[in-house]
Amino acid sequence: MVKKNEWFGTWFDSPYYHILYKHRDHEEAAEFINNLSGYLHFGKKDKIMDLACGKGRHSVFLNRKGFDVTGLDLSPKNIAFANQQSNDRVRFFVHDMREVFTKKSFDYVLNMFTSFGYFDEASENEQVIAAVAKSLKKGGKFVLDFMNAEKVIKNLVQEETKTIEGIEFKITRTLDDHNFIVKNIEFEDNSEQYEFHEKVKAITFEEFQNYFDNANLKCVNVFGDYHLNVFEKESSDRMIFVLEK
Repeated sequence: MVKKNEWFGTWFDSPYYHILYKHRDHEEAAEFINNLSGYLHFGKKDKIMDLACGKGRHSVFLNRKGFDVTGLDLSPKNIAFANQQSNDRVRFFVHDMREVFTKKSFDYVLNMFTSFGYFDEASENEQVIAAVAKSLKKGGKFVLDFMNAEKVIKNLVQEETKTIEGIEFKITRTLDDHNFIVKNIEFEDNSEQYEFHEKVKAITFEEFQNYFDNANLKCVNVFGDYHLNVFEKESSDRMIFVLEK
């Protein structure tokens, strides 16, 4: 279902994406998953979907805690890498989140670390939420972890340079006319010039609520950070929605 020229179709499959983001806080991510599993009381028999799983790091972490996980990602290279660690209770598939994977099959769906809001049309975001709802069993829960867009916009870092593995990444950020945060990434490697961009919709709390209402998902909690503190619109870094079918 990936359309021509959708930026994530090439950038997420690029080795440079993983170089740029290699310093993401693994300990913070592990703590978040531990906090989340404790709050939701994942069971050994529960089926968990890790939607937009990347290279599968979090799926594997959940599996090592004893859980049954299916990781889905658009990038064939990510899935090929993740499948090196697959077993009978953690497996990985190439999948477009706008489409239903399997109906009424999962107790939990996790979409973490702002792996949402990439699409040009709001209707495509709604497609994702609807597909998740159809994948959940009755009473199943969906956790959607997204940046607090309003705070991000107020504190937008417009320019920065990062040098990682000898590559100097020049990064600029802007807010476009359609309320997308656009990150442009330029660098040189082996005498070749590269340019990629990321584009994430600055979706508001209210817009998310409309998406959830349209998919008949009930919002049962909203956290504002990875310690699961209460969401505060002005100050929280995250919007972590817990939804129930």
